[in-house]
Amino acid sequence: QVQLVESGGRLVQAGGSLRLSCAASGRTFHDFTMGWFRQAPGKEREFVAAINWNGGVTDYAVSVKGRFTISRDHAKNTVYLEMNSLKPEDAAAYYCAASFPGSRLPRSDTEYSYWGQGTQVTVSS
Repeated sequence: QVQLVESGGRLVQAGGSLRLSCAASGRTFHDFTMGWFRQAPGKEREFVAAINWNGGVTDYAVSVKGRFTISRDHAKNTVYLEMNSLKPEDAAAYYCAASFPGSRLPRSDTEYSYWGQGTQVTVSS
C-alpha cells in the first residue's frame, strides 16, 4: 500500500505558475512510477505527466509539454508538478498516482494502482 496526498492547488491568473506536490507514505516511494492526471468538470480524467523511479525518464501530454515539469525527491518522498504559463483550459482537479514500474511510462489511468484525493487548480482568464 502507498498513500498519496496532493497539495498546492489554488486560484491563479492565466499566465501564472503553480507547483503541485504529492507526498507519499507507506511502501517504498522509489519502487513506483509516478504520474499526474487531471479531470475537469464534465470531462474524462486525462494524463498529464509521468516520471520513472529515479527521475531519469519523463513523459508529458502534448497539451502541457514545454509548460509543465514533473520531478521527484526521494529524500522527501514527494513528486512535484511545476506548472508554468497556465491557461484557463488547465483548470481541473489534479491527481497524483503510483504505478508499479514496467517497460514504459504508462499514460492510462488503469495502469496506476494508487491515487491521491486530488487538489483543485483554478485558472482565471
